[in-house]
Amino acid sequence: MNDLTELLDIEYPLLQGGMGNVSHAELTAAVSEAGGLGTIGAGTFAPETFEQILKDVASQTDKPFSVNVPLSVNPDARKILSMAVEHRVPVVTLSAGNPAPYIENLTKENIIVMCVVSNPYQALKAEKAGADVIIAEGYEAAGINANEELTTFTLIPQIASRVHIPVVAAGGIGDGRGLLAAMSLGAQGVQLGTRLIATKDAKVHQSYKQAICESDAGGTVITGRPYKKMRRLLKTPYAEKLLEWEKNEMPSEEYFQKTDETHHIKGAIEGKLAEGHVNAGQISSLINDLPTVSALFRRMIDEAEGAFHSLPLR
Repeated sequence: MNDLTELLDIEYPLLQGGMGNVSHAELTAAVSEAGGLGTIGAGTFAPETFEQILKDVASQTDKPFSVNVPLSVNPDARKILSMAVEHRVPVVTLSAGNPAPYIENLTKENIIVMCVVSNPYQALKAEKAGADVIIAEGYEAAGINANEELTTFTLIPQIASRVHIPVVAAGGIGDGRGLLAAMSLGAQGVQLGTRLIATKDAKVHQSYKQAICESDAGGTVITGRPYKKMRRLLKTPYAEKLLEWEKNEMPSEEYFQKTDETHHIKGAIEGKLAEGHVNAGQISSLINDLPTVSALFRRMIDEAEGAFHSLPLR
């Protein structure tokens, strides 16, 4: 019995990451309909925009889904959480901030709370505060990263051996082999981000998807180190500009303006890869096709089961 799938009432231990600007209703619903847990990434959405996406998802699936609220990123985080309660969202994922002040109020409403962490200390703190699930995200992941730079496969066993609630592995996972490896280290499921962008169901620009499929082992870069705001991006012309601006010690205020949501939308939604950035994890180098979410999930499960039975353990 998988405690995670039972708790979330899903078929497969496969979760969608809370990706701001790109977790549209269609992708969220597709993930839930395929047997995983779809996630609306609240990102910096205004409450009105977020509420419309909530309604759109509910009109496309009657399966469970989650809302990811990046606490320190969205200025309307409290309002977003209130809307999640009002619309009876079954699962809320808290990230990018201290989740402790919010967990009790959500659990009182019978909402399952998942917390994204980057180290064992945060995991223990979230469990003590009442979290139901820990999502442990490693350095391989796309988007904003933690300063510790702990890899997923060193982070998972550290956390899984210390907490008593289900752990989900995030970062660097996109096929059945990664799913099996994560579960062998103590995770009960995995969270996918970049792999779901590279699907037919993702409503991002085709240039973004194609660039992921063409990526190689050096196809992502870390930006923002000098500004203490690390972000893993696909290595595009704009990402190379960002690295050059860092090298030339661009003032932080100007740099943050050049990595704001407007520039993310230019890259991810409009496909202007020389004018805006796109997030991508290190799993990009293993991605070479654009299946539907449903086909991807079936393939991952088959791969994991096949890999398990072929392990040369004796």
